Amino acid sequence: MSYYRTPAGVEIDFIIETAKRRPGSDPRVVAVEVKRAERWDRAWEKALLSLSASAGVKVERMIGVYCGTRAYRFGDVQVWPVADFVKALYGGDVF
Repeated sequence: MSYYRTPAGVEIDFIIETAKRRPGSDPRVVAVEVKRAERWDRAWEKALLSLSASAGVKVERMIGVYCGTRAYRFGDVQVWPVADFVKALYGGDVF
């Protein structure tokens, strides 16, 4: 587990490697951005999308976690309330 910082200095909170780099294949990761806010701001997705577009890594999932009450999906970015994320994580549904 690590974090990621874009060239512009924006960070992603958690990068979980699900498969290591092998000859002929990039490492695979799940990227998780966590915000202590009751409303999700789409600007917070920029770092996730930047990592997904970069060469040398395959982003399997992009997840936003926040203190609100509604789950959303914006393209490939899933956004979950904290309670939903913890339930999915505990149930093995995140990675």
